[in-house]
Amino acid sequence: MGNQPIEMFHIALFEPRIAPNTGNIIRLSANNGCRLHLIGTLGFALEDKQLRRAGLDYHALSNVTRHADYQAFCRALPGQRIIACTTRGTHRYDQLKYQPGDVLLFGSETSGLPQFIHDSLADEHKIKIPMIPSSRSLNLSNAVAIISFEAWRQHGFTGSGLNNGVGFS
Repeated sequence: MGNQPIEMFHIALFEPRIAPNTGNIIRLSANNGCRLHLIGTLGFALEDKQLRRAGLDYHALSNVTRHADYQAFCRALPGQRIIACTTRGTHRYDQLKYQPGDVLLFGSETSGLPQFIHDSLADEHKIKIPMIPSSRSLNLSNAVAIISFEAWRQHGFTGSGLNNGVGFS
């Protein structure tokens, strides 16, 4: 296995708009071993200087895949459980029992996930992060960090070297 991360989870961003957020998530995925998927039209070019700056030198260490649209994304990951991370979620993110291979799907910073995606997923696969009632949302990269690390925590941070790959609860 060497120093290669174990890809336990997938992070998917549907039409992200802000280059520094995506750069931060590239860096995050390089550090937690998640595979990153960018879906649909991006609000920036992948060569964007702000994207590169936020991702620092982690681009080479991360595993990023582009998908033309949501349908192409679904075809590329058949049978994977998709968990929508949304302010319209019906369950708290820490109440879900994450499974290796789960896809953690996040919407764009400006409009979230479109209705057709909400309609395609069961309510029990829509999660949210608790916030003060008057708050609208968290920064996308913060939300991805909170949820992806909870999923990884539930599996003992497998592959991190902190526990020699042995899970615990």
